[in-house]
Amino acid sequence: MYAVREVTKDLYWVGANDHRTHLFENIHPIPKGVSYNAYLLLDKSTVLVDTVDWSVFRQLIENMEYLLGDRPLDYLLINHLEPDHAASIGGILQRWPNVKIISSEKGFMFMRQFGFEVDSHELIEVKEGDTYTFGDHTVTFVAAPMVHWPEVLVTFDLTNGVLFSADAFGTFIALDGKLFADEVNFDRDWLDEARRYLTNIVGKYGPHIQLLLKKASGILDKIKYICPLHGPVWRENLMYFVEKYDKWSRYEPEEQGVMIVYASMYGNTEAAAQALATRLCDAGVTNVVVYDVSNTHVSYLISDAFKYSHIVLASVTYNLGIYPVMHNFLMDMKALNLQNRTFAIVENGSWACKSGDLIQKFVDEEMKNMTVLNERLSLASSLQPDKETELNNLVAAIADSFK
Repeated sequence: MYAVREVTKDLYWVGANDHRTHLFENIHPIPKGVSYNAYLLLDKSTVLVDTVDWSVFRQLIENMEYLLGDRPLDYLLINHLEPDHAASIGGILQRWPNVKIISSEKGFMFMRQFGFEVDSHELIEVKEGDTYTFGDHTVTFVAAPMVHWPEVLVTFDLTNGVLFSADAFGTFIALDGKLFADEVNFDRDWLDEARRYLTNIVGKYGPHIQLLLKKASGILDKIKYICPLHGPVWRENLMYFVEKYDKWSRYEPEEQGVMIVYASMYGNTEAAAQALATRLCDAGVTNVVVYDVSNTHVSYLISDAFKYSHIVLASVTYNLGIYPVMHNFLMDMKALNLQNRTFAIVENGSWACKSGDLIQKFVDEEMKNMTVLNERLSLASSLQPDKETELNNLVAAIADSFK
């Protein structure tokens, strides 16, 4: 049975929702599901903009057949070749063998690499600045390399102001009937998942996002709809989300607050982390979150690392090194290019307290534009009363750094 929504005149959402996949890209948990968005333009010519993951191909076909009726599909416009959007290309080509394909040079390269038999079709290679007309609707193309693959295009419909933004402005969470961002409480229910999506999928490529935003700045007043490949369509308050992307891609903290991440084997480092959180709140620093690095998927940690201005790393020493999952978190922050944060360190070691020096060395030498506070809380097995002054000094240093 079809399940479609009208975006605006002549344009329809024909995608699908997925609650069966547990791990996006086989790595990031998606407990609330995800949508795969594809769009069908019914002009003098018919145009499918991107496809869907192979797992929901049947839903895409039912949606398209309902809208097309007896009409053929004339064009397949592909902005992004990652398989969660492009895996159904082969099925589309088999069902509509006369369809013409529009994509970038690298887009066609990836199609061949994935084994899609595109060379028996008419291929229309486009680049930035090109235009193409389907009847009443004329589109233009903007190259968006490394947002987050090298072949990516974004397509702007000059007629109705629709920006097909590829993976930019996407988010986790299945739509489940609600197509538009103004149909949900985005700030309350979706923002954290939008940040987790951006920071983990595209976070490394902040400068490339900035370049795309700069290119788009000249047409911002003309954009009426943002149609991403995941998550809701934006038709109101577009600058709210554009400004979030601008902040995240500049690695600027979204909020002044403290994220405490602890690695604890037997609960002693955890107790120190909780004592620190309590005293911070007593000192008036109440925007505090605490995570066990062993029990929290790193994608959530990365999301909040992009959100908060201050990060406290509290780690036991393990085999004279940093506790492995804490080291993994550090490696992910480095890989995703996190910058411009203030760090504090809590270290623990029963017979050789090494983790603090190693964490500081990693932050200083492996990461960019970071500040590490001089005050450090060092524990020998557990937090004892003789460490009260050291703990209070760390609280004061964090509070002072907010000023």
